[in-house]
Amino acid sequence: MRVISGECKGRPLKAVPGQGTRPTTDKIKESLFNIIGPYFEGGLGLDLYGGSGGLGIEALSRGMDKIIFVDRDAKATEVMKSNLKACGYEEQSEVYKIESHRALKALKKREFAFDLVLLDPPYARQRIAEDIKKLDEYGLLNRDVQVVAEHDPSVRLPQAIGNLKKVREENYGSTTISLYRLQGQ
Repeated sequence: MRVISGECKGRPLKAVPGQGTRPTTDKIKESLFNIIGPYFEGGLGLDLYGGSGGLGIEALSRGMDKIIFVDRDAKATEVMKSNLKACGYEEQSEVYKIESHRALKALKKREFAFDLVLLDPPYARQRIAEDIKKLDEYGLLNRDVQVVAEHDPSVRLPQAIGNLKKVREENYGSTTISLYRLQGQ
C-alpha cells in the first residue's frame, strides 16, 4: 500500500494488522481520485472510517488543506498517526478514536463544513446511508462537497439521501464506489 500521486507519491503506508480493516487497493484508490479530482486546490476533508488513513492521506498528498480522520479502532488510529507522521501531515490532520455517529455529533458542535467526505466502513458494519443523512442534517457539507462511499456491490445505496444525489457509481469487482453531491450542483 502506498500513496499514488501528489507530493508524497510512492511513499509506503502501513496497513492495520489483522482482518478487521480492509485497505483500499492502489488500483481502486487511483480510479477513485481520478473521478473526484484528481487534484485539489485546498479544502477540508473527512475520512470517517479512516483505517490506515490511506484515502485521507492520498487527498492531502493531492492538495487538500486538512483532513479529519475518524476510526473506532485503537490499532487503526495508531497506524493512521504513524502514516501521517511518515508523510509529514501531522499538522494538516486531526485523528479521533470514536464511533462515526458520535464523531458526526462532535463535528456538528465544532461547526465544520467539509469539501470532501470519504466513507469506507467495514463492509459487514456499513451504515453509509445513515451517515450521509446525518452529514446533511447536521450542516456539515459545503455547497460543492463530494461524498465518496466505498462499499460491497451487494449494498444498494439510494439515488438520493437527504439533499444529496448519487451522481456516479462504479464497480470494481468486490468493491463499488458511489459518489454523491448536493442536488443542484
